[in-house]
Amino acid sequence: MKDYLLGAENTVMKKLKIAVDARTLGSRPSGVGMYLNDFLEQLITYDEFEWILFTDVKESEYIKRFEERYDELKWLYCELYNNNMEAFDWLCDSLYGYYQERNADLKKLDRSRVKNPDWYKQNDLLGMMMYTNAFAGTLKGVKEKLPYVKSCGVNYLHFMPLLESPKGRDDGGYAVADFRKVKPELGTMEDLEDLTAECHRQGISCCLDFVMNHTSEDHEWARAARNGDPVARSRYFFYDDWFVPNIYEETVPEVFPTTAPGNFTWINDCNQVVMTTFYPYQWDLNYANPMVFNDMVGNMLYMANRGIDVIRLDAVPYIWKQIGTNCRNLPQVHTLVRMMRIISEIVCPGVLLLGEVVMEPSKVVPYFGTVDKPECHMLYNVTTMASTWNTIATKDVGLLKRQMDQVCALPKDYVFLNYLRCHDDIGWGLDYDWLAQFGIDEVAHKKFLNDYFTGKGYNSDSRGELYNDDPRLGDARLCGTTASLSGLEAGQYEANADKIDQAIACDLMLHGYLLAQSGIPVLYSGDEIGQTNDYTYKNDPDKWADSRYLHRGNFPWDKVEKKDPVAMKIFDALRHMEDIRASHDVFSCNANVYTIETGCASVLGIVREYAGHELRAFFNFSNMDQLIWTMPEEQADIYTDLISGKTLRELGAVMPRYGCWWFYR
Repeated sequence: MKDYLLGAENTVMKKLKIAVDARTLGSRPSGVGMYLNDFLEQLITYDEFEWILFTDVKESEYIKRFEERYDELKWLYCELYNNNMEAFDWLCDSLYGYYQERNADLKKLDRSRVKNPDWYKQNDLLGMMMYTNAFAGTLKGVKEKLPYVKSCGVNYLHFMPLLESPKGRDDGGYAVADFRKVKPELGTMEDLEDLTAECHRQGISCCLDFVMNHTSEDHEWARAARNGDPVARSRYFFYDDWFVPNIYEETVPEVFPTTAPGNFTWINDCNQVVMTTFYPYQWDLNYANPMVFNDMVGNMLYMANRGIDVIRLDAVPYIWKQIGTNCRNLPQVHTLVRMMRIISEIVCPGVLLLGEVVMEPSKVVPYFGTVDKPECHMLYNVTTMASTWNTIATKDVGLLKRQMDQVCALPKDYVFLNYLRCHDDIGWGLDYDWLAQFGIDEVAHKKFLNDYFTGKGYNSDSRGELYNDDPRLGDARLCGTTASLSGLEAGQYEANADKIDQAIACDLMLHGYLLAQSGIPVLYSGDEIGQTNDYTYKNDPDKWADSRYLHRGNFPWDKVEKKDPVAMKIFDALRHMEDIRASHDVFSCNANVYTIETGCASVLGIVREYAGHELRAFFNFSNMDQLIWTMPEEQADIYTDLISGKTLRELGAVMPRYGCWWFYR
């Protein structure tokens, strides 16, 4: 018996390794083994099988991870897909292939991160998100610019969508036509692998968007569906007429009511209706079809094997559709995300899942999962971002303090990505139920905010533009860079030195607050040098209708090369704060964090405590000096401001306009 097995062909033994659990033969972890298992069960006993050992670490680690997670993965999959074992076996077979494909350097990185699972929770992690074309033209260009990235203190790079998408119908890269091909104008998949490998050599982790809710209408599945292929059509939501779509429309809200009303689109050339939640050229995938999930998981693992460390799950709350619901945050979504977490832990355990959940906190937090059944490793802190800009306009920290109290009350294992600006617009999804007690009307308040940040009165120097303005609901969103929204653009246009100084102070205060939050701070490329709005998009027929391109302009390298005084003032001050954060453990994700009263409605106070040290941080969201209470009287002389190096020897102090203090002991 043993001699027979030892003499078996290598191909059989290779299948054996993935098909049979070396310790519990009956588990059948893979579909390739269905017949092989039956055969072996007739030849050997469980005891006889004990001698088979997988001495190759690269093989045994996969088997071990698979074995530990197999039962839950099978249970979840079969529950969701009605015990479709054929599809499940197909999935399991594919996982080992992706593990084999993963190169030695990435597997080594996986092992180091498994040994240090909190590697992404350290206070020295600083992110930056960028569009490849805007920053450096191509992927090779980004590689050449990595010294600049390092000079920014950045060790986490988020590349905005860079996969193949049709020009003029790409939604900023979120209409993917090929999940395994880079846009030709940016380079090749080999260029991406080369870039991520170099990033890893320089200690930089890489993030890439995984657009999982939909594909471009130019994707091969969509083209086949358009041509009548029933298998391809089963990957989407196709209907012969408007009867079923109209039932959906009764309960499903519109994402873009002005620019893309409705959730379905009529396809003229095939006389069909297809679900298009976002834009008509983005066709929603039907995850009730198990092969959609299987293939999309494959696309995710393919990107992980190109060296992507963080998979950003784009629009994840939308991925499961059900008539009679709003098609948001359904229980099946969490099942899908949990399975993706399990699969990543099997194949590439060093890779993290980042959920994009642009909703109120009650809907965001569930995407962390539970302690024993986690889902996403990280989530965006969207509500805090919106509340931050609300505070700039209102100069009242009440809502922001409440938001921080909610976040700080969550388990420390919950890691948020914090940011001031990103590629997208600012939506005013604030806690209006709480604001109502102060007589604040939602529609009127949104108008006030949008008027303020577009510079329409209220003594505002902000310069932004509206996005998807819906006059019916008064629910327009806002676009603009951090610097322009802080007033720098207006100050420079007017050549007003005082306004420029005030804008710089506002910009740096906001970044100081960003760095003082728990979680991972992420800069938007250009913010480190005060990049202002780019209005040239209005001259581009492929962009002019989308005001989000206002803050997606080309990186102003001339300001860096010529050491523009304003740019360098922001850059140097920001680097100073980043270095402080990286060198003081009180900024760790594991710190105890809470807000305090300051005696001033315009000043937010935060306390961070860790390992016997304490930070008292204060942020003046007002354009006027403010008198505040800083710390207990008996301790007023033992705190030093980490930013300025000054010691405050009094209980109360006057804080300058848009001031930022980090008092430490």
